[in-house]
Amino acid sequence: MSILKNLKRDIIKNKYIYLMAIPVAAFYICFCYLPMGGLVIAFQDYAPAKGILGSEWVGFQNFINFFHDYQFTRLLRNTILLSLKLIIFGFPAPILLALLINELRWKRYRKTVQTLSYLPHFISLVVVCGLISDFTSSTGLVNQLLSYIGIEPKTFLMQPKMFQPLFVTTDIWQTIGWGSIVYLSAISSIDPGLYEAATIDGAGRFRQILSVTIPSLMSTIIVLFIMRIGNIMSLGYEKVILLYNPTIMERADIISSFTYRRGLLDMDYGFSTAVGMFNSVINFVILWIANRLCKKFTGESLW
Repeated sequence: MSILKNLKRDIIKNKYIYLMAIPVAAFYICFCYLPMGGLVIAFQDYAPAKGILGSEWVGFQNFINFFHDYQFTRLLRNTILLSLKLIIFGFPAPILLALLINELRWKRYRKTVQTLSYLPHFISLVVVCGLISDFTSSTGLVNQLLSYIGIEPKTFLMQPKMFQPLFVTTDIWQTIGWGSIVYLSAISSIDPGLYEAATIDGAGRFRQILSVTIPSLMSTIIVLFIMRIGNIMSLGYEKVILLYNPTIMERADIISSFTYRRGLLDMDYGFSTAVGMFNSVINFVILWIANRLCKKFTGESLW
């Protein structure tokens, strides 16, 4: 009863905050939690005309079919490798940009850099992929520049080994500015007295970054790192299907693009739901492990 009384008192005291939270809660309930009931079709030979109640129950057959599919090893390998590369090269990039922007002392130049770094985030992914295809074609800007130093022109998106480096590089370019916002916000909340104390102790700007800024950011970095690790299997299919072609399918095809083809193009809804459920279970396990390890070694965790 005391808990209910405290909750009621808190709602009355912070009623406007709770009112602001209602749309957010409604969004997650409607679009994240209620749709989870549809996971039952992962265990069915689902047919839209029959519905969930009328479709044949097949148990774990959809999962077995996925694990025995000749593409399973390739899909798993490509998904994990691409996601790991995005984490290794892409995750530190916004942190480094935030640190560099924070060191700029000319306010107008700092705002200009921030604005320019944010802009790619707002460009349509279709436009970005079109630019990538044009710039990396055999007659594109990149090959024209490379030809000046004696490198023979070639279409990058026809080279299987070039797909993942190109994907990671362009992803960093598009997301680095937007991702730095969180870190810049965290940096702005650092007590200026810490920098003053470091200056009195003789620390230069680089030493202040190592001894004050980075340690103060560590809790934010760890939380975002855990959340990123928890999505290691959830690479979006949009950019992949806009860039890949049969020539580079061996390196470019990932689980989400395979699910798109089987679910929407082949209309095998039960199978694609099973693949998505497999992804979610793997993500949850990895998230739990990452959270435990971070809590053990750093003391910071999501829960």
